[in-house]
This record gives sequence, structure tokens and C-alpha cells, in this order.
Amino acid sequence: MQTTNSAPLARPSTAHVVVVGGGTMGADVAVVLARAQCRTTVIEPHAERAAALPARVAANLAAIGHEDYARHVSVAPSLDAVQWQDVGLVIECVPERLDIKQSLYAELVKRAPREAILASNSSSFPISAIGAGLDTRDRMLGLHFFMPAHLVPLVEVVLCEASAPASADALIAFMRRCGMVPVRVARDLPGFLANRLQHALSREAFKLIDDGIATPEDVDAAVRFGFGFRFLAAGPVLQRDHAGIDVHAAAGATMYPTFCNDDHPARCLTERAADGRHGMKAGEGFYAWTPETIAAERARYDRLLRAGLDLLNDELPEIQP
Repeated sequence: MQTTNSAPLARPSTAHVVVVGGGTMGADVAVVLARAQCRTTVIEPHAERAAALPARVAANLAAIGHEDYARHVSVAPSLDAVQWQDVGLVIECVPERLDIKQSLYAELVKRAPREAILASNSSSFPISAIGAGLDTRDRMLGLHFFMPAHLVPLVEVVLCEASAPASADALIAFMRRCGMVPVRVARDLPGFLANRLQHALSREAFKLIDDGIATPEDVDAAVRFGFGFRFLAAGPVLQRDHAGIDVHAAAGATMYPTFCNDDHPARCLTERAADGRHGMKAGEGFYAWTPETIAAERARYDRLLRAGLDLLNDELPEIQP
């Protein structure tokens, strides 16, 4: 493994971070940085998105009582418009296409200072593939946020075989100072950590729907108001200590042989993917949607996420500008 001689990433209030991509995720990542008073430059070449971004950032900061911090965020139209000499971290939030990400990273390697960390928010492509063949791969890491990034505290710091542990340590410390809960993922296998856990649950859930065991509504209720409700207090590992490991082992021995082990998505998913029932954006998925019900659902969703943050407040890292 290569090593790096870069110094630890500066504290948020003394750092300059570039976010490449001003879509929904990029804008919310900018909020995460700005609330820690980090100088943030968002690169967005699309004129309409660039024009809308400051208002979105300001509104989300105002909702958490930091409307004045919007001044820490600026928008640039291209890589050429950035003052690269003082950049300590780049977070890529461009569309999920490997060729786009690889092309971007080839440019970032040329422009960003050697000590700057180059991070990708990709949820599907490993950083080893994005940075394949490039120099200074030791400073390349996955930095995977979850939507909405400014409300979901978790962020995954993902290493590939070339990533320097010191770079990961610096990025983890920086994210913690931004008030996030970073987890270290030692290898960039598909789905990293959280999405692998999420998809393992989803595979069983959608198989139960396919087999007529439960409706989509009952699956959602079972998770939200049953074991998922407890996840706010304890994850699956800690929960085993609460319940008794011997009890879990005995239950697992009975249930595991009957679990879904398919290597492909469930029929209820593939049918909807094929016929255009793609969820809210299409007006129908597992549920029917109108503009009014979408607005109400998003308001309900955000309200509950904020309430969850309030409940967890004492356990979240304190923002340290």
C-alpha cells in the first residue's frame, strides 16, 4: 500500500472544500459543510441548477437555525473557476456513470494539491474503479452520504486497496467535526456497509411480497413500527446483547434455511422497473402519487427525520468548526 505525506485535513472553519455537482445530493452536502462554517465551493455548470442552489442551501440552513451560514457557500461554473491552491478536500457528487467519474478524477489529480483528499459520493462504483490507473490513489476514498445528507447523520468513509489509512483517519475526523457519524469501511465491495445491510433486508421484504405473504403496506408497517422502531435505540449487534445471543442463535438456526437467497431482484421490483412505475417521480410505484400527496409525504418524512435527530442529539458528534 502506498503512503501519503499529507497533513491532516484542516478544521472545517479553516478548510476549503470543493463539491463537484450541485444537484440534490451536492446541495445537501454543502449544507453539511456550511453548518460547520466550512468554506465550500460547489461546481455546477448547469445554469438553472446553479441559480437555484443558493436558495436551497439557505432554506435548509435556516431550518436548523443557521441561515447566516449560507455565506460560506459559493457556486462556480467549472473546475477552471476554482482557486485550487488552498483546497483540502474534493467531494464528487456527479451522476452515477463510471466514465463521467473517471474523467473528472483524471482532472482532479492534475488540479488539486497533492495533500488534498479526493472523495467520491458514489453509491454504486468503488473508488478503486473510479481512480483506476491514476497517480496518488492513496488519497482517494469513498465518502458516501445518505439522502437527505443534512438530515441523515451517517456517512461512510470507504477505502480501496491503495487508500492510505492516514487519509481515511483525517477524513473521518473532519466529518465528525462537521457533526456527522462517520463509519470506516475497510474495503470497497459493492454496496459498502449500509446499503448491503439495507438490500439484505429489502431482498427478503420483496420476496415476501412476491409470494403473497404480506402486502407492501404490511411490510412497511412491520419495519417501521416493529424492529425498525428499535433501531433508533440500538443497531442489530447491540440488540442481540439486549435480547440474548443464545435466543438469536436459536431463532437463526430455524429461520435462516428459509430465507430468500436469490441473486436477482424480486419480481415486484423488476416488473415496476420495466413498466415505468418508478415511484414518486412517475406518479406510481408500490403506492399511487399525486403532486399533493408527494408534497405531504416529503413534509412528513422530513419532520420525522428531524424529530429523530432531536432524540439522538446527545449521541451525535458536536460540530467543531
